[in-house]
Amino acid sequence: MSLPQLTNQIAVVTGAGRGIGRAIALGFAKEGADVACVSRTIQNVENVANEIRALGRRAWAYAADVADPAAVAAIAEKILADTSGKIDILVNNAGVTRDGLVMRMSDEDWDVVLGTNLKGAFLFTKAFSRVLLKQRSGRIINVSSVIGLIGNAGQCNYAASKAGLFGFTRAIAKEFGSRGITVNAIAPGFIETDMTSGLTEELKATILKQIPLNCLGKTEDIAAGAVFLAGPGGRYVTGQVLTIDGGMVMK
Repeated sequence: MSLPQLTNQIAVVTGAGRGIGRAIALGFAKEGADVACVSRTIQNVENVANEIRALGRRAWAYAADVADPAAVAAIAEKILADTSGKIDILVNNAGVTRDGLVMRMSDEDWDVVLGTNLKGAFLFTKAFSRVLLKQRSGRIINVSSVIGLIGNAGQCNYAASKAGLFGFTRAIAKEFGSRGITVNAIAPGFIETDMTSGLTEELKATILKQIPLNCLGKTEDIAAGAVFLAGPGGRYVTGQVLTIDGGMVMK
């Protein structure tokens, strides 16, 4: 019997307390990885870490504001101390929304979304870059959104942050490629999470008309994409955007 795809790997997943981040963390653990789970709320990631431990893998839980440089530096140092200085996979998944029309959007709503969704990915990538480059191996996966590809009225801050992740991904892929590190993005479509649970039936019906597969995605669909990019099958894939959206956006 072959070993799980991520045996002996250590992954860091931000936004791991619920939704897509939780699914990715659990998906990695099922494939043999140990997982450092990061979220703003310690109770959420403690719960996920316990789920991972129940699968027989090691797990650590950390609470941090991913947009705070000092907090990220401290968490990264703690993670490396707990993992004996080794990480193999970094998933920048932490994200928030503060929706509103541009003419009414506050500076704070812009800054919070760009800070969490885009700056957070920059800070965590920078924090672990020295270790990854020294190892000459590693996988970085940035979780973006189809909204970064097509835009959406009332979400200019969210769309800008997620589109920014595409450029960030490609630039870092070129910087890190010579050291054997792949850097890719995943662009989920409409996925069944807390963020979509509040959609009205009317809006959900409108969305489904745009999706050829005629259903919302599941968090496990995104986790499967992350496992592919982190595993042996993703060895020769870098600087790419993997769109997982039921066919909503076709390019």
